[in-house]
Amino acid sequence: MTDTTAYAALQDRVLVVGGGDGDDSNAADEWTTDERLVGRDLQCVAASPDRPDRAFVGTVESGILRTADGGDTWDRVAPDIDDRVTSLAVSPHDPDVVWAGIEPSRLYLSEDGGDTWEARPGLVDLPSADDWWFPPRPDSHRVRSIEVSHDDPDRVYAGIELGAFVVSTDRGETWSEDVPGARVDAHQIVTHPDDVDRMYVAAGHGYAESHDGGRSWSQPDDLLPEESHHLWSVAPDPGDPDTILTSTSEDAFTAHFDEADATIHRYQGDGAWEALDDRGIPTGEGVRAAVLAPGREAGEFYAVNNYGIYRTGDAGDAWTRLDVDWPTKFETQDPRGFAVVL
Repeated sequence: MTDTTAYAALQDRVLVVGGGDGDDSNAADEWTTDERLVGRDLQCVAASPDRPDRAFVGTVESGILRTADGGDTWDRVAPDIDDRVTSLAVSPHDPDVVWAGIEPSRLYLSEDGGDTWEARPGLVDLPSADDWWFPPRPDSHRVRSIEVSHDDPDRVYAGIELGAFVVSTDRGETWSEDVPGARVDAHQIVTHPDDVDRMYVAAGHGYAESHDGGRSWSQPDDLLPEESHHLWSVAPDPGDPDTILTSTSEDAFTAHFDEADATIHRYQGDGAWEALDDRGIPTGEGVRAAVLAPGREAGEFYAVNNYGIYRTGDAGDAWTRLDVDWPTKFETQDPRGFAVVL
């Protein structure tokens, strides 16, 4: 297995995890962990496998922070952007193209790796904008997720929490919310790495998937238990676009707070949803919603929750906890973002 770098954003620090270059990817001597940005209020993280030493973190009080040396040092970029940065995405076409979403909902674009940023106008001019609201702060709303189409660098999707699923076909010059079947509370939007027509959404009210590059969506979650219809993160199997894993809970309280009671479900395109309990990764009472990321090989996924970082090589049947430092104080932390660069 070749080197892996992961940036795991908890509530008040980033864990920079590196290693996994031996036959046993979970061996203690194969992994290192460094804590960075301790004490910051973190919201999201993004990185590109084309530039694994560079990552971006969105914060509440410090805007966008960037590292260019694998997490050793971080500097604030885009000082004019509103402090509360709630989503980030690096284009799969060019690692220098970076998107940022904020609260209240606005989008910004950098085309030089974060050195300069430009506002993308028109988002709040959409017809539904007056009805957008974020439940903890009802007079506000935020861009919770961003995804750049893998077959068109100018096509960008964004999820507004709460109220809209929007798309631009001209790199953010104009926006539309005419997306049939889309979930309007998209916590995460992802594209399959090898099948650009396949896209997936984990939303506050369920799951959605697209077979035409995000132009239309279906919601095949009828058989997902009612107490699991709050989805936080989703990741597709690198070797099988019909297989996805998603973190599930009853609501935001059981996903992120002291009432935590989250699990992971697997869906394989047949209508059935399987809870992955008792598979080596903690689920249930006390467990906060995991943030998921696909690996490189078929069946390979990574997950971070409040009990550690985990890897599976068989699409969730069995998980192994990576032997990284995980003190008990992390068990009350809510995972905010996870970028695995392979």
